[in-house]
Amino acid sequence: MSASDLPLNQAVHMLYAEHHGWLFGWLRKKLGCSQNAADLSHDTFVRILASRDALGGMREPRAFLTTTARHLIIDRARRRQIEDAYLRELALTIDLLESCQQSPEQILLTLEALEQIAFVLDGLAPNARQAFLMHFLEGLRQADIASRLGISERMVRKHLMNALVHCHHALDV
Repeated sequence: MSASDLPLNQAVHMLYAEHHGWLFGWLRKKLGCSQNAADLSHDTFVRILASRDALGGMREPRAFLTTTARHLIIDRARRRQIEDAYLRELALTIDLLESCQQSPEQILLTLEALEQIAFVLDGLAPNARQAFLMHFLEGLRQADIASRLGISERMVRKHLMNALVHCHHALDV
């Protein structure tokens, strides 16, 4: 360990020792689950460690920790939405495949395609991904998507177009 790492390690240790219990309690109250609170508390400190510059200028550690934890909660919720949509589509696909009596090879190809689509969608901006899922998985009209997302129909069209172009480029490579 170099001498330059020592103050950073001390700062991290001090931040963790002074605020971990408080952050865990705050997350447990917010999430209603001690296991998820423990995971997010850990992820919060990992995120802070990844951005070493944040430790030096931190004036309000609890505000910084809660902001970081909130961002992680939002990230987790977005990922859960995508996973849920993927699982619903997968269930529909399985039902369709069972009714069509497809071969195991056809089922494998379909599942691989769904997995590839989920991977590609993960690279989209949140609103574009949401608009794409609402339109193509839920079958919502652009006006309904605009209403749900609180944006204009023109912006929905732009998001859908960007999503399709993104998918085309990602799958074309």
